[in-house]
Amino acid sequence: MTKQTARRAAAALALLAGLGAAAWWWHSAGAAGPLEPLILATNTSYVAMCPVLAAQQQGYFARQGIAAQIQPHTSGKAALQAALQGRAHLATVADIPIMFAVLEQVPVTVVATYFRAERDHGIVGRKDHGVTLPASLKGKRVGVTPGTSSHFVLNAFLNRQHLAAADVAMVHLKPEEFAGALLRGDVDAVSGWEPYLDALLKQLGRNGVMFDTDDLYEIPYNIVGAHGYVRDHQDTIRKLLRALIDGNRYCAEQPQAAQAMTGAVLQSGSDKWRELWPTYRFAVGLDQALLVGLEDQSRWAMANRLAPAGKVPNFLGALDYQPLKAVAPAAVTVIH
Repeated sequence: MTKQTARRAAAALALLAGLGAAAWWWHSAGAAGPLEPLILATNTSYVAMCPVLAAQQQGYFARQGIAAQIQPHTSGKAALQAALQGRAHLATVADIPIMFAVLEQVPVTVVATYFRAERDHGIVGRKDHGVTLPASLKGKRVGVTPGTSSHFVLNAFLNRQHLAAADVAMVHLKPEEFAGALLRGDVDAVSGWEPYLDALLKQLGRNGVMFDTDDLYEIPYNIVGAHGYVRDHQDTIRKLLRALIDGNRYCAEQPQAAQAMTGAVLQSGSDKWRELWPTYRFAVGLDQALLVGLEDQSRWAMANRLAPAGKVPNFLGALDYQPLKAVAPAAVTVIH
């Protein structure tokens, strides 16, 4: 982790701690009874944290009787691991890490999708390393976080260029390592998501090139937990979902305030995500598209030998739609 990244992480942690204290004060000043503690592992390097931040800062968690602690991570995959390892109660994560967890027979449960984005992924490369056109990635070193949406998008992008995964040298990096590796020349390109991509492009200046992958993947961000926790804390999940519904409404209806709140934690050095804000979908639900996506991704994982070949799992077993159905019945459209 660079010094700049460390400073940003420290600032984010301080802000999140302050928001938690404010929520506690809000509840103690106007509501009776103790708050139920809840640790929510969240990718605080991605704009999908907005509804979570809003639920904490605006007092929606506290209103539901929850003392939420936001545990910051730099990827959804890391957040999911924290929840599955018992370091957090629940996590926010995209669909790819969920798919791998199910394939590995890890007892993981999705309770809702709460955010979707179509234009947040891409590939940034160095022109002086010969990365000028999509096809020029052949033979290049490409940084990627394995088992994440950036991994899936890279494979899909290569396939469109009639290239195989073996045609590039994939270098496994954490998202916070993208900038250092690319600027030092340890890799020729990186596959990632905003705001990392735009920040990198600005640092590279005229030497940088970006390939958009807008139509290759829609990222759904979800609330997920270990199966045992979700099964034993149905009332807690319902409270969380009510708070997130309010948080989503805030992010959708108060864009300027929501962007200011998100930017204070994100601290990315890029405003690209602000430009993309109107394209984000802030809504809590569980729909068939999530299942279809998980099935398609599992076929991709098996075909690329990222998972043992076998039968596509029934991903419906990894969904618990009962809490959301109790809170917002119309939001559950998955066939069950």
